[in-house]
Formats: sequence, structure tokens, C-alpha cells
Amino acid sequence: MRGLSDIAFRTFKEVDLAGGTVIEAIPSVGLVSTIAATYMLTNLPVDQVCALDSEDFPPISMVYAYRPKFPVRIYADPKTKLSIFIAEVPLPPRVHRGLAIALLHWATTHRCRQIVCLEGLPLPLDESPKDVAVWGVGSTDSARKTLDDAKIRQLETGIISGVSGVLLNEGRWQFYDVITLLAEARVAIPDAHAAAKLLETLDALLPEIQLNLEPLKVEAKVLEAHLQKLRAEAQPAIADTSSGMFR
Repeated sequence: MRGLSDIAFRTFKEVDLAGGTVIEAIPSVGLVSTIAATYMLTNLPVDQVCALDSEDFPPISMVYAYRPKFPVRIYADPKTKLSIFIAEVPLPPRVHRGLAIALLHWATTHRCRQIVCLEGLPLPLDESPKDVAVWGVGSTDSARKTLDDAKIRQLETGIISGVSGVLLNEGRWQFYDVITLLAEARVAIPDAHAAAKLLETLDALLPEIQLNLEPLKVEAKVLEAHLQKLRAEAQPAIADTSSGMFR
């Protein structure tokens, strides 16, 4: 029987993240998590501190500003104790459990207080983008209280799969705060409008994050086209993968 995937953490620099938050973002419905995390990386003072690799990850390199990068990375800002985990391409379902457990171990080892997962939820076909709603799920009583205090509606019934689903279950088992935020998004295209709604909710949840979201709303179409192009270019390497939730 196949065991959990081996995940290697390749650390570039050690940082003090005690009491901070880990943002988790892998491709989901409408790519809202990827868009949101990419916008945060562009607009917050974070540096790459770690890369993750596995034999089960797609064998690709992401090239930015002439430099190759691993497709799965962690960035951090020691001042705000914020770290951002991002996977820019879909990962095979067989790695989701091992990746979630490895990320949770990394967060607890760095004494982070919580993990916040960003996800997309398919927007009903009869609703327009202006009706986007964001829901929250917490792994513990304290995580659910955090959602209540931020006035974020909580999902009463549903199924959350992938890395976020495993993190919620493991968080409950280990009495560790994990919060998943789900933004309703258009399924067929990268949805930057829904990503902006997701970031608005994250801003309410985390006072230490201050983002000007107007540029994201203005540049939504450009960003959507860019991510569609990246996904098309990576498709040969990820053809046997699927990701996200409610699929």
C-alpha cells in the first residue's frame, strides 16, 4: 500500500514566526486562492524562506525575472509574523494528505498560532459575480469564535476536500486553529473578482494585513489572462492531476 508522499522542505532562511498566521493557497475553483496569494506576495513585504519539493510534484520550474523557482514555496514577513504558502500549479490528490500534515508540522514547529486556508466555492449558475459570498469553517471552538468576531458567515454543511480538508480534520484532532475561507467563484475562468472578495474577508480576519484592493479589481482581467496562460503552459506536466474542492 502506498504511504504518504515524502515532502522535502528546503529552507533558505530561518525566521521568527511565533504567534503568527500561515496562509495556505493551492489552486482551487476559479483560481481564487492563487490570485489572492499572488496579489499578497506582490503587495506585502515578504521574502521567500522555503521551497517544498516531492517526487509526486509536477516536474516544472516557474521562471520569474529570469530566475527559476520551485512551484511550491513559502514566503514570510517576520515583522507581522505572516507566512504565505503557495502552490502555483495543481498538485495530484495523492500528495494532499502528506502535504497538509507536513505544512501543519511546519506551522507548529515555527509556533504559528493558526493556519488560514483560501479556497473557492463554485458560484451557482443563476448568480452574478456581484453576489459573491465568502464563508468560513473553523477546526476548533476558538477558530469558530475568531470567525464570529470577524462577522464571517460560517458554513453549516458541506464537503471540503484536498489540503484544506485534511488541515481542518488534523486541526480538530490536534486542537490547532485552522480556518478555511471559501469565496463563491466562477468555475470556468480565473475569477479575480471573487479573489478580491476573499482578500476583503481575510483583511477583516487579520488586522495585521493591510491591502489596497482597488488595483486588483482594476487589473482583474489582466491577471486572469496571465494565470490562464500559465496554466495552459503547465498543462503537459500536470495533465494527470486534479485539485480544489467540490469537484
